[in-house]
Amino acid sequence: MYNAVNEAKLQVKEIIMEALGRLVSEGKLPAEPLPPFQVTIPADVAHGDFSANAALVSAKALKNNPRAIATMIAEAAELAGTAFDKIEVAGPGFLNFFIGKSWFSEVVTKTIALGEDYGKTDMGKGKRVLVEFVSANPTGPMHIGNARGGAIGDSLSSLLQEAGYEVSREFYINDAGNQVEKFGKSLSLRYMQLCSEDGKKYIAANPEMEQLTQAIFDESGEGQLFAMPEDVYLGQDIIEHAKNFYDIHGDKYAAASDEDRKAALVDYALPLNEARLETDLLKYRIKYDNWFKESTLHNNGAVKDVIEKLKAGGHTYESEGALWLKATDFGGDQDFVLVRANGFPTYIVPDIAYHYDKLVTRGYDKAINVLGADHHGYVQRMRIALSAMGIDDSRLDVVIMQMVMLVRDGQPIKLSKRSGKAITLTTLLDEVPLDAARFFFNLRNSDTHLEFDLDLAVEESSKNPVFYVQYAHARICRVIEKMAEDGAKYDGGAVEYTEPAELNLIRKIAEMPEMINAAAADYNPAALTRYATELAQVYHKFYDGCSVKDAEQSVKLSRLALCEAARTALRNVLTLLKVDAPEKM
Repeated sequence: MYNAVNEAKLQVKEIIMEALGRLVSEGKLPAEPLPPFQVTIPADVAHGDFSANAALVSAKALKNNPRAIATMIAEAAELAGTAFDKIEVAGPGFLNFFIGKSWFSEVVTKTIALGEDYGKTDMGKGKRVLVEFVSANPTGPMHIGNARGGAIGDSLSSLLQEAGYEVSREFYINDAGNQVEKFGKSLSLRYMQLCSEDGKKYIAANPEMEQLTQAIFDESGEGQLFAMPEDVYLGQDIIEHAKNFYDIHGDKYAAASDEDRKAALVDYALPLNEARLETDLLKYRIKYDNWFKESTLHNNGAVKDVIEKLKAGGHTYESEGALWLKATDFGGDQDFVLVRANGFPTYIVPDIAYHYDKLVTRGYDKAINVLGADHHGYVQRMRIALSAMGIDDSRLDVVIMQMVMLVRDGQPIKLSKRSGKAITLTTLLDEVPLDAARFFFNLRNSDTHLEFDLDLAVEESSKNPVFYVQYAHARICRVIEKMAEDGAKYDGGAVEYTEPAELNLIRKIAEMPEMINAAAADYNPAALTRYATELAQVYHKFYDGCSVKDAEQSVKLSRLALCEAARTALRNVLTLLKVDAPEKM
């Protein structure tokens, strides 16, 4: 693993500690423990490549003025054999370190040598994490929130893998419980409508599915010609399933009991929806390692086991016929029901069993869930339940994702909940490029609201961030290709850099492994799009200010090497986002 920035930071600390050791041995400073100090990267390179506050934090312990301490450290420091060629004392006592030419050359050559492995770190080595994301109910198509959750969860998984973690991607299928009951009721109502005399007439008059759905919805898309209650799913997919089931069975199930009819419809439609989820997500470049069904937990007794474990631990009590968890014993605002008075577990119980399976049965070090903004209360309950089960609740991490607003022509798009006509993941991908969708959904931190500008997503200009980044990659490829045609190609020889635009580009390339570590620690794949955009911006400035074609031969080859290193870093970060890195545009 190669991390030039981290290595330089460690070297700064080493230089300072060795200088202090010499000062103590010479009797110039007292032998006192040194408080922890920070090594940071200044915003302005005029203040050095790295800055340390060692003198400031140690003034009290060393009983001296911070600037005087900094001056002594700078004078006692030995830079021979290090990446640095100069130290300056600034302000009240900051130590500013300036990197020598060899460091910049090494960043370029090592980045090229590592290729697709550049950026990888070992921060998470030996740790297994399970990332669960999307987990949309299999009762209908995925909506825009699922699209954002998919891009965030998949890119987060790639980010963690880049940081050395062993990562599994998982989709939790809610194929049991109230939503499936509601799904069956919705299908049954639509099926019975089609079996009615009016329904048969509509089918005869509208043999095509599109015509049928238009017949069932009026022109405004708001009021159904067939009335439906409020507590059912109203999407057109329900109509399609009911019609296809009718085409197979006719009105055979009209005379069946309500429960038998619903069961038959669910057994027919649910597997189709689950298969459609997988197909749509594969189109979105998301491939899961595992699809975990909630029904498994009911069938193998895991749900019952959770209840018994909580009872045995003395963490439950009965009231008004229901079984309650003593959540207040674990810092909760109020206790909550585990098993209703009718004997049926609440939705939280199979979810507790699922997390027990993740963390205990399968033994993952961390379970990471990507959830919508309406899950704050759920997260607290899950943490409490895990604690009651004797599991360290810090092993569960949750990425809360805020809402998405689709914008067209500068105006929010209003979606009709009543008619079920909404933009889904598949309809979004029909309208905007897949690369744009994945990049745009990771433009902002997950905990911030996102405006997805549909017009900008298809615009081919520098205003479109994904186009801007991809154009930078294509531009690099063109430079390398054109120089090769002219007989100039970097062959692995020595390189040297002096121009500010060159050095700034190398600094940005060098940041990638540190960015990976920081972003992985924060579960923040938005750092990937920010880095890609910044790297593209710095490259464009290099391109405008440092000619490759017209440079003297040794400079030309050094700049070609720099182009190759920039292409490597940019391609690698786009790969983590599963966004194409085109060679031509």
